[in-house]
Amino acid sequence: MKRDLNSAPFVSRLSQAFVCAVSLSVLCAQEPVVQPAVVPVQAPVPTNEALPAPSAVALPAPETPGTGGVAVGGGAAKKTSYSRCKVDGRQVALTFDDGPHATNTPRLLDLLKERNVKATFFMVGTNVEAYPEIVKRIVSEGHEVASHSLTHPNLGKMAEGSVTEQLERTHRAIKAACGVDVVSFRPPYGSFTVTQRAWAASRFGYRTILWDVDPLDWKVRDSAKVEAEILRGTTPGSIVLMHDIHKTTVDAVPAVIKGLSEKGLEFVTVSALISMDQGGDSGSGGAAPTSKSSPKAGGKSVSESKSKPGSSGKIPKAVEVKPKGK
Repeated sequence: MKRDLNSAPFVSRLSQAFVCAVSLSVLCAQEPVVQPAVVPVQAPVPTNEALPAPSAVALPAPETPGTGGVAVGGGAAKKTSYSRCKVDGRQVALTFDDGPHATNTPRLLDLLKERNVKATFFMVGTNVEAYPEIVKRIVSEGHEVASHSLTHPNLGKMAEGSVTEQLERTHRAIKAACGVDVVSFRPPYGSFTVTQRAWAASRFGYRTILWDVDPLDWKVRDSAKVEAEILRGTTPGSIVLMHDIHKTTVDAVPAVIKGLSEKGLEFVTVSALISMDQGGDSGSGGAAPTSKSSPKAGGKSVSESKSKPGSSGKIPKAVEVKPKGK
């Protein structure tokens, strides 16, 4: 019997055979997969050679407390405080604290101008805010302005945050009054620790200015005695402490200038005196004056009595201070 090639079973088997043949040809055409060769890892060979030491890194010289200075490049100590200077010439600095005063400071400026004498004024911030026109006059006549805190507290017993506010507000007040960024600072009562001096130098760029001649004019309201004490103690390089809020002090100034001039002494600002400093013990920024020589609130200085020293670290609310000319 003749097979029908067009029958469905025959065509189905023929299709299956064709598909198998094609699949076999595709598999034969693929590249063989080559397995990577296994490379054995050698164990490290023990050695007796020492590992190289790490290179040393030089650290900056630390600050050295108690030396009256902070470390600068090369490890040298830069002075942060001065009680007097060592000079080759005959220069001295007259300084006035606690002002400006409404009437005494202008009168003092008149006396200084007549004698062509330059001085340095360490001013209380609240007084600066009250009398900015006097501050401007001080600068315009060639004198130096400096900070004496905001309200005259005992900074040596205050927390850093409170001291910062005292100095920052005073700095801003002086800047607003006369356009000058002060570089010198005198702590009330001379109370400022060695650590605080280094901090003030680093934070504000301030030099802490103390003194070596104190006529106690805040206590002894006698012009002749003030004059005599200044003439007795002042030598080349001295920083003389006075207070322009007291009439008796201003009264003594003409005789003080005359007497020191007759001794061959010349008058310069604190910054000018420091620029002449030759170093040594006289310019090393000695210890703060003893309490015997430090002004007290009992001296009836208005700016002093307004702020009683304390350890609370709180700043009294600033008010306009108008010292009386006693």
